[in-house]
Amino acid sequence: MQLFSNLLENTLRYTDSPGKLKIFHRCEPLMLLLMFEDSGPGVPEASLERIFDRLYRVDPSRSRAKGGSGLGLAICKNIAETHGGTIRAANTPSGGLRIEIMLPLTP
Repeated sequence: MQLFSNLLENTLRYTDSPGKLKIFHRCEPLMLLLMFEDSGPGVPEASLERIFDRLYRVDPSRSRAKGGSGLGLAICKNIAETHGGTIRAANTPSGGLRIEIMLPLTP
């Protein structure tokens, strides 16, 4: 629940209005792939690897009221890894951000 809540909160905070969020999944052998894809804007390429770092914010000049604390995606990473999974971010061709979570399925 916390993982979904944090990802939804990030979408509400950072997606330009009127924004869209697509949530979809794909089952692979022994893995579940969850994808959260928003309508944008995306994240600068240089920041994609760091957005899951604790206290990292793409725009450090943002106030905490607008930009959050920089903990939400770090918590998401911790949750995914605690469940034996992974999480990563990529920009979409349409200009948005895609978060991909891979979680193991119990046989």
